[in-house]
Amino acid sequence: MSLVSDAWSRYRSVPIVYRIGVAFLLGSLLGLGLGEPATALRPLGDLFVRLLSMLIIPIVVFTLLMGARRLTPSKLGRVGGQTVGLFALTSTLSVFIGLAVSNLIDPGTGLTLGDAEVDPADAPDPVEVILGIVPENPFAAMAEGNILPLIFFVIVFAYALAVVQESDVSENVAEGVESFFNLAEAGAEAMFKIVWGVLEFGVLGVFALMAAVFGQAGVDAIVPFALLILTLVLAVAIHIAVVHLGILIVLFSRQSPVDFLVGGRDALVTALSIRSSSGTLPVTMSNADEYLKIDESVYSFSLPLGATVNMDGTALYQGVVAVFAANLVGVQLGLFEQLTVVLIAVLASIGSAGVPGTGLIMLTLVLTQLGLPLEVVGFVAGVDPILDRLRTMTNISGDLAVTTVVAKWNGAVDFTAGVWGGDTPQPAD
Repeated sequence: MSLVSDAWSRYRSVPIVYRIGVAFLLGSLLGLGLGEPATALRPLGDLFVRLLSMLIIPIVVFTLLMGARRLTPSKLGRVGGQTVGLFALTSTLSVFIGLAVSNLIDPGTGLTLGDAEVDPADAPDPVEVILGIVPENPFAAMAEGNILPLIFFVIVFAYALAVVQESDVSENVAEGVESFFNLAEAGAEAMFKIVWGVLEFGVLGVFALMAAVFGQAGVDAIVPFALLILTLVLAVAIHIAVVHLGILIVLFSRQSPVDFLVGGRDALVTALSIRSSSGTLPVTMSNADEYLKIDESVYSFSLPLGATVNMDGTALYQGVVAVFAANLVGVQLGLFEQLTVVLIAVLASIGSAGVPGTGLIMLTLVLTQLGLPLEVVGFVAGVDPILDRLRTMTNISGDLAVTTVVAKWNGAVDFTAGVWGGDTPQPAD
């Protein structure tokens, strides 16, 4: 028993993303070696997909309530309004860039999901798209898995709770609102525990999915995955260069993009290493203070908020994988479907907790709304250790760039000191 226990402990000591990556590789090799018989493992992959589906609604409700808790009316003043506005702008642009690059490269072409079900909706009227955001019955939207109206209602409800909390209300009402938020936070924490449990099973689920897909498609399946990684790398590079460096730093801040990258390099490298916006937050705040010389009155608000609601890389990723998923099932995403991706990706990114792997969970929202198969989540999970690092680095770059702009607009940054003044940061220990 001790040998089994020791082996299990050593297995669990390996980060789960690497175990999933190994499962992706081994499943792919098994599928290529066995061929058609490997498709017998598909039910294990299907179970993984069903477990992910089970998490969608509670994840949306709890995480959005958590994210909206920070957006209290007292914080949404001048600095808050500018910060949130820029976060919304950069996240929206990131999805458009992801979709544009994906439409150009067309990742997923040539690979099929076999018997995976797809339920693409017809392109709706523009007025119906707008009206459809507002649910007639939020509980019906929840029961039917209608994600976009549910997101809208939860954000409005959460903000209303924050308004009530800051209003002159009775002590019982104030305590009730605080208890509601605490319940949501506890629920979110519980859901993420379940997420990790599902991902533990996902090691087996991804192995089975990849064995089945490569057993059916053979070596023809390799190129689409390489194109997926290439698409995200290119989209991330364009977004950081054009939006973060070009627009925010050069155009809005009138500063050197090289100085900005040098000042934030510790945070960017940390994000690339640990794949967590929240985990990187102490380093991000240190860089903002010590190297970028931003006043604490700005970065103490914008950076923690950004770790919760500013997910440029995550939103961009949703656009890339939505096109990838559509190509897998031979569906062409029209203009309105792609605009739907933009809306869902930006709104869902508000509730994306800054921890590794949550982009996969948020991806289920986009695929569900578009009627695309959730098996895609299992496929991309195998290469997610690479994709997630790029997403997180993009998120941190956006947090620091927006914070720099807001600090400049409010006279809360010293452009004569730190990296702006020519000081070179020493490498982090």
